Amino acid sequence: MKRNTLNSILYKSGRHTAISIKLIALCSLLLVFSCKSRKQVLVKRVAVDTAAKPAVDSKAIKIAAIKAQQTNFDTFSGKAKTRLDMGTSSNDVTLNIRIKRDQKIWVSITAIAGIEVARAVITPDSIMLINRLQSLYVRKPFNYIYKYTGKQINYKTLESLLIGNAIPELLNEGADFKVDNGNTTLTGNLDDLVYKLILGPDMKATQTNLGNQGAGQSLQVVNGAFIQATNRIMPSQIDIASVVKDKKIQVNLHYTKADFDQPLEYPFSIPSRYTPAD
Repeated sequence: MKRNTLNSILYKSGRHTAISIKLIALCSLLLVFSCKSRKQVLVKRVAVDTAAKPAVDSKAIKIAAIKAQQTNFDTFSGKAKTRLDMGTSSNDVTLNIRIKRDQKIWVSITAIAGIEVARAVITPDSIMLINRLQSLYVRKPFNYIYKYTGKQINYKTLESLLIGNAIPELLNEGADFKVDNGNTTLTGNLDDLVYKLILGPDMKATQTNLGNQGAGQSLQVVNGAFIQATNRIMPSQIDIASVVKDKKIQVNLHYTKADFDQPLEYPFSIPSRYTPAD
């Protein structure tokens, strides 16, 4: 596989805009600026008792127990060393991610020597991106991301994946439950999407599989190496593999810094000299 820096890829004629959007779509799907960064320590995950109460309510009780163990936060900031594989190229970059829950995801992509090559802000309604190397910008509605993901991906999906939470829509009473060796597996269908969610004994998501065979779409997310960050438990390693027809992208995130509920800013502006991308 040919290996390039992100800079050389973005300079290739006719590809810089598409690749920038892929980076944002998948890294946000699909990612610390806190002065109080904390040393990462692998944590022992404690099993959660989800023994059913009355049989008629057992599934609802289990779902409630899972939801209670998901990471709750107001803001998140993280810095992740990231490997991006996009079919013909493999690149190492750093993602700086800031999240204001339910409102916005801010992502900065830096390459060699800490040079920022792209910045984006994603909201439930829109995607804005600036490509600093080509002095271009993109301003699109959120559904523009569907070029690179399935239509079932929404803003809350992106937030959940970036911090290792279970995708909210998968936690429904229509799912089939199976418990084996302390792990809980949920399977089912959601808007033509077949899903499988595996949770550890502590009800943290360890693997998510989404697929639509007819549309040629699949997404696999694996969470590992759980750490404690500001009294929350989250994965420091998040591996994302996405296939949409002939587009195959893999993103391997390794958080080196993470923090919750610190004051954050989300600077984003489009310089007047920048021109809109096609």
